[in-house]
Amino acid sequence: MALENRKWLQRFNLWREKNIKEKQFILILSFLVGIFTATAALILKMLIHLIQGFLTENFDTTEANYLYLVYPVVGIFLAGLFVRHIVKDDISHGVTKILYAISRRQGHIKPHNTWSSMIASSITIGFGGSVGAEAPIVLTGSAIGSHLGSLFKMEHRTLMLLIGCGAAGAVAGIFKAPIAGLVFTLEVLMIDLTMTSLLPLLISAVTAATMSYIVTGQEAMFKFHLDEAFELSRIPYVIMLGIFCGLVSLYFTRAMNSVEGVFAKLQKPYKKLIFGGAMLSILIFLFPPLYGEGYDTIELLLNGTSNEEWNTVMDHSLFYGHSQLLLLYLSLIILFKVFASSATNGGGGCGGIFAPSLYLGCIAGFIFSHFSNDLAITAYLPEKNFALMGMAGVMSGVMHAPLTGVFLIAELTGGYDLFLPLMIVSVSSYLTIIVFEPHSIYSMRLAKKGELLTHHKDKAVLTLMKVENVVEKDFVTVHPEMDLGQLVKAISSSHRNIFPVTDKDGNLLGIVSLDDIRNIIFRQELYHRFTVNKLMTTTPARLLNTSSMEEVMHTFDETNAWNLPVVDESGKYLGFVSKSKVFNYYRNVLVHFSDD
Repeated sequence: MALENRKWLQRFNLWREKNIKEKQFILILSFLVGIFTATAALILKMLIHLIQGFLTENFDTTEANYLYLVYPVVGIFLAGLFVRHIVKDDISHGVTKILYAISRRQGHIKPHNTWSSMIASSITIGFGGSVGAEAPIVLTGSAIGSHLGSLFKMEHRTLMLLIGCGAAGAVAGIFKAPIAGLVFTLEVLMIDLTMTSLLPLLISAVTAATMSYIVTGQEAMFKFHLDEAFELSRIPYVIMLGIFCGLVSLYFTRAMNSVEGVFAKLQKPYKKLIFGGAMLSILIFLFPPLYGEGYDTIELLLNGTSNEEWNTVMDHSLFYGHSQLLLLYLSLIILFKVFASSATNGGGGCGGIFAPSLYLGCIAGFIFSHFSNDLAITAYLPEKNFALMGMAGVMSGVMHAPLTGVFLIAELTGGYDLFLPLMIVSVSSYLTIIVFEPHSIYSMRLAKKGELLTHHKDKAVLTLMKVENVVEKDFVTVHPEMDLGQLVKAISSSHRNIFPVTDKDGNLLGIVSLDDIRNIIFRQELYHRFTVNKLMTTTPARLLNTSSMEEVMHTFDETNAWNLPVVDESGKYLGFVSKSKVFNYYRNVLVHFSDD
């Protein structure tokens, strides 16, 4: 059966190459990506609601506090078992994996990512894990794009575009936000905006959003009604809110990295489960709104109009009945949400930070405005408006994506009347966090390794290049105990001017340059007097086979060398890299990368 499928695909690809132009076929693929990605997003939502409904059916939530403590731990346990024993691969940090596939894997994402993240995240979130479903579905969508492109033997530049189409379709499908899907792909995944890429991205985003509208209706994801129009006199407070959101984003980013570092040190899965489960249970017991994605809290803060309604956020907690502690309670939630999300993923669950970012932003905006109104030092600031703006602010700061924050919140809520303040908050938040963190929570892991693809064309091209593709291995090796006569024989069989000197284990000891011995190679009386050990010199520098191309070019610039040897981490000789080879490779990649 598999053989028949391969033959059918081969015949189809031959027919397609003759009858369908490449650009037209990319548009067809982007349409298919939009359909499949929207379908995946709808299935994921359905699975989460089915699991949640099954667990809470005929369940009195007023008496369920202790059982709700158990559900998230069971969820991360089951998700962990699924990942370790069925998937057998790491599927966390979905957006980071997409960035890595674009920059280091030529646009190839493993096929299991088309379904594994959906199942793991639906279990995690359905049981109440304190994370979001958006990053897993973005990875799923990108994997669908990559797999479709690989199936039809598309080149790697097209695979990168189809990955972007999958991400755009995922965001558009799960949020009903086509513009946000497009902008997210451009800002976060660093897909360059060209006329060739714009149309496929738009087709995927619009197709996915349309499918979501058809299946789930035309209402925005969050109901929001603008009771008070925005006034220009509030701009200074909007800027201050943006700065506050930027600082919240900074705390969220650094705290999450720190907590993840703690989980990384726990090698055994059961240790991670016990530590993560205990942390998550305690936090949910103290702060029930940390249970699940937190969208109920967002709905409450966006639509509440009085203290009585807002105080219901403290129901079933130790703070119940203490309305004067509302702001303290919400502040503690901001403080501990990052620990709940990290514990969910670190303990074995699977989820993203889209929902936590929206959740924290909504609470941050509410706290800012409510605190200001309580002090009565400023004109009245409508809480629901500022809660909405806070969502854009924190999302922009965490993702380093101000346009995504603006358009996503506007499309999520239908709050287009607040477009100007949304832009101000997003920009203010982004400018605040960029002072402290040059990279987003998604990209900082790759940036530290020099594996991040950016809009900077030179760095992007160097990132796409690999040392292994420029290593030349046609150099004749010699050994230190060889005499000049044996060296001359080696020279006669080589067309190179450099001869690497290695020991019996293949470790690089130095080099012999033809220019250095040219004056004695024809003096036969010296053939047995000199050995390679006396004639060799050290190299100006050595390149590791794990070095990034940016490091390689920096080494060439520092040494002014034209050829440099490449060794592995143990010092074994692997070959040479020449400047001319690098420049030719660079030019080919640049032309390929920039071709519209």
